[in-house]
Amino acid sequence: MEATKRMAVLVGCNYPNTKYELHGCINDVMAMRETLMNRFGFEESNIQVLTDEPGSLLMPTGANIKRSLGRMVGKAKSGDVLFFHYSGHGTRVPSMKHGNFSRQDEAIVPCDFNLITDIDFRRLVNRLPKGTSFTMISDSCHSGGLIDKEKEQIGPSAIINDEKLQLRYTPDAAKAKTIPFQSILQHLSLHTNINTTDIGTHLLESFGADASLKFQLDSRELDTINSLKKPDAGILLSGCQANESSADMNPDNAAGKAYGAFSNAIENVLKENPAALSNKQVVVMARGMLKKQGLGQQHPCLYCSDENAEAMFLCQNP
Repeated sequence: MEATKRMAVLVGCNYPNTKYELHGCINDVMAMRETLMNRFGFEESNIQVLTDEPGSLLMPTGANIKRSLGRMVGKAKSGDVLFFHYSGHGTRVPSMKHGNFSRQDEAIVPCDFNLITDIDFRRLVNRLPKGTSFTMISDSCHSGGLIDKEKEQIGPSAIINDEKLQLRYTPDAAKAKTIPFQSILQHLSLHTNINTTDIGTHLLESFGADASLKFQLDSRELDTINSLKKPDAGILLSGCQANESSADMNPDNAAGKAYGAFSNAIENVLKENPAALSNKQVVVMARGMLKKQGLGQQHPCLYCSDENAEAMFLCQNP
């Protein structure tokens, strides 16, 4: 019998030399790479890293990220453990889903601004073979709900340890990992020279078939893609709620290393707890760690099935 595999795609976008530049995202995924190999038994050959650092062999464009994820899912068989870690900007775009015209959808912002939306991640999860698991960490703003229709386990309606969620100010050393919708629209308009506020028009003009399915299909076709597959193997650990920001921390001292607040919190939770932790435990502990660090305005969330909420993070043996 073929041995089960552990495969990962890690994406860090710092957007160097732009007004949207971040500092800790590449550090985040390189730290996670070491954790995957040293703690969770991932082989180096089964981990693909995409970053936008100068000289990178594989840039984290929208098309490259989706191709990498698609190849990983295409190789998967029952029992395999799949992992995707994204650290970079997030955004929200007007929803085109049938019956939801007033709401917004979540997306990540690859280095070329070819948005990957919650619908793309839903389709990816729906492709998973039975018996696989797909864990996704998104350390980005508005990341809650990035796998469309995934069940909320810890989210905006949750109360942890009897404490209602409160928003607080971000420390001076933190930068929000978000690019507002209007800024993305303006950026794309400069490239297409098309006078419209419809972001889908700009993305289709710029990226064609590589644009998100959200902008290629009509609302009823999107409803078909978004139907849940049972059992649902998707597990999303988001850096914040859909209406919140995730912080990119850039310490002032020379010895300090920049990092994403949520990615760093997960790393510290894992270091402090060598025994296996459930997905729920990881998120609850990460919330507590961010609160201690003065980042009480950022509330990590968990979206998955009831069974996967109690399952061990990355299927680590107890």
